[in-house]
Amino acid sequence: MRLRQFIYILLLTISAFSAQAKSIVINMAEHDDKAYYFGITMGFNYSMFRFKYSNSFAQTDTFKNITSRFGPGFNLGLMGNLRLTKFVDLRFVPTLIFAEKPVSLIATSSVGNDSSVDRQVESIYMHLPLQLKFKSERIKNFRFYAIGGGKLDIDLAANARSRRQDEFIKVKPIDIGYEIGVGFEFYYPNFIFSPEIKLSQGLMNAQYKDPKIPLSNALENMTTRMIVISIHLEG
Repeated sequence: MRLRQFIYILLLTISAFSAQAKSIVINMAEHDDKAYYFGITMGFNYSMFRFKYSNSFAQTDTFKNITSRFGPGFNLGLMGNLRLTKFVDLRFVPTLIFAEKPVSLIATSSVGNDSSVDRQVESIYMHLPLQLKFKSERIKNFRFYAIGGGKLDIDLAANARSRRQDEFIKVKPIDIGYEIGVGFEFYYPNFIFSPEIKLSQGLMNAQYKDPKIPLSNALENMTTRMIVISIHLEG
């Protein structure tokens, strides 16, 4: 539903710009000459785990299936943009991301009965991406761009060192990865409105191995994947 609303707002914005194309005034004409500028970013995200099963998973009958699906969250942050060339910028977008990753388990009990369990893994990321922004030629008050770069995620809610006995999975606090995405810039008289969508993929094994946790032995590798939909307001 949120994705549908985002697309609807984007289409309305593009339609409004198209309707004014004949009598358009070039807004913020001097902006492209700025060496740097700042902004704020807000939006929402969908995140999940990608699992790789271990040999123990196939050799034991404790778990029949372990899956994760996308769960919703939201994000809020700042932006710093440095102009490198006419068509390339360097961006740093420190963001606080609240994410939720649902995990579903189908386990077999000692008497042979299957039971389904749904759990949530909640994360609070200090998200630190460094991106290259590749811009198209400006068309009046509109521009298209693509981004690519790396990221460092620090999970402030990670439970790797937790001593609680009821933990079903443990997550490491540090992850690195890459990001790719696309966006649009709409120039208004006093600010730039930039909707953006990106894929953020973790590369490190996010699972903290704990032999006391059965699920930990069933998984060889666990990485994070996130789709982030953002609105940037730039000055």
